[in-house]
Amino acid sequence: MISAALTLTQREIVRFFRQRGRVVGAIVPPVIFWFLIGSGLSNSFQHQASLNYLQYFFPGTLVMIVLFTAIFSTISIIEDRKEGFLQSVLVSPAPRASIALGKIFGGAVIAFIQGLLFLLLSGFVGTLLDVPRLLYALAILLSVSFGLTGLGFLIAWRMDSTQGFHAVMNLFLMPMWFLSGALFPMETAPGWLKILMMANPLTYAVSALQKALYVSGPAMALFPSPIFSLIVSIAFAALMFILSTLICSRTEHP
Repeated sequence: MISAALTLTQREIVRFFRQRGRVVGAIVPPVIFWFLIGSGLSNSFQHQASLNYLQYFFPGTLVMIVLFTAIFSTISIIEDRKEGFLQSVLVSPAPRASIALGKIFGGAVIAFIQGLLFLLLSGFVGTLLDVPRLLYALAILLSVSFGLTGLGFLIAWRMDSTQGFHAVMNLFLMPMWFLSGALFPMETAPGWLKILMMANPLTYAVSALQKALYVSGPAMALFPSPIFSLIVSIAFAALMFILSTLICSRTEHP
């Protein structure tokens, strides 16, 4: 199982770096979005932790990069089906769980690397990470990378066209990102919106990254424990992997 999963993981990584447009498409638009929106709203944004909007928006942009990469990486499932590669993998003696693990982990590694590159820019927003907070941020980043790629896998597994895949992904992932606290803090949201944000696993990831990057805030009162945020992020990743394995284990072929 591990050997088959690593083979698929290696294939995803090699394919990614051979398609340079995917590298640019996943990281450049969020960076531009962060700089333009953050600069434009910086003077009109006030937070209890005295952060400007470029600082507040940085963790949300980091999650956005992971989200974009998850969308791009799981498109390969549809391409593999059209090329016949997925059918050949399904009839091989490799366990179905290895297919899910290999595809998801490959996309997660790519998302993690791109998120890490953006994280290196955190010094430009006045952040100086010590070793414990850096390790915590990396654990959150890896968990959310795996979870979002797993969600993309679930959606792509039964899709026949990339156009339909993009439409469904935007229906799921973009609202998740908007309701994660990336654009506005939960404290200023109306009550019904707070409920949706609390049910959103990305909210805990964004909150955890905010706490890792900024010691003094913006610590959400409803999420006081960094450990709890980490547990939710890991649980989300584990759930996506379990569901992906179950959908792969069905007898009928996609």
